[in-house]
Amino acid sequence: MPPLRTALLQSSGHPGDTAANLAVLGEAVAAAAAAGARLLVTSELFLTGYAIGDGVHRLAEAADGPSARAVAALAAEHGVAVVYGYPERDGDAVYNAAQVIGPDGGRIANYRKTHLFGEFERTWFTPGDSPVVQAELDGVRLGVMICYDVEFPENVRAHALAGTDLLLVPTAQMHPFQFVAESLVPVRAFENQLYIAYVNRTGPEEEFEFVGLSCLASPDGATRARAGRGEELLFGEVDPRLLGDSRERNPYLHDRRPGLYTALT
Repeated sequence: MPPLRTALLQSSGHPGDTAANLAVLGEAVAAAAAAGARLLVTSELFLTGYAIGDGVHRLAEAADGPSARAVAALAAEHGVAVVYGYPERDGDAVYNAAQVIGPDGGRIANYRKTHLFGEFERTWFTPGDSPVVQAELDGVRLGVMICYDVEFPENVRAHALAGTDLLLVPTAQMHPFQFVAESLVPVRAFENQLYIAYVNRTGPEEEFEFVGLSCLASPDGATRARAGRGEELLFGEVDPRLLGDSRERNPYLHDRRPGLYTALT
């Protein structure tokens, strides 16, 4: 099976302007396709912006809303799967969500952030309750979570046990927590024997300063691609052969003793 070429769009887009963000996404999808990528991942709440206060509820859309249809058209036009962050409206609730659109334009997964970070998120969002959401792309099992979720080892381990090969993490990682991007994410990839695509926002946004440093971390603990602090379209390869070899050498999942861990629940 050939490597899955993956594009990471490190961008904050245009907070509060969905149409402008869809235009940025369109340019990125076209560039990703031209570079041979089959998958593009955006940052957390890319569709609307993160620090937009009550704009979160004003701009929230259903999972099958007009923006989802616009992203589906882009994906189908270029043959690239797209993972994008957005505020999802479902009845009276609004979720911090990430949706996966397949390269044919079909919606193949939708995830709602389970661990909300800080007063801002707890004010505007309802937490999701499904920790493991997966999809398939070109023989690679994708998993989805959002930002703070990856900082909980139980969350990532649940994906490892469910067979996730590539964990997609749209994020809004801010100063002074850049050690998460620099150190924690590669360790999560190693200890769970999977790839992690961690895709951040960048620059100032109201009271937040997003630090960039998006990365593709691999199961051998290496960082296969790393962005700087500014806007960037970054590429990396998810190699099923490397994944298989690493899992064969690393005994973490095989050597677990679940009976000793009952206190965790």
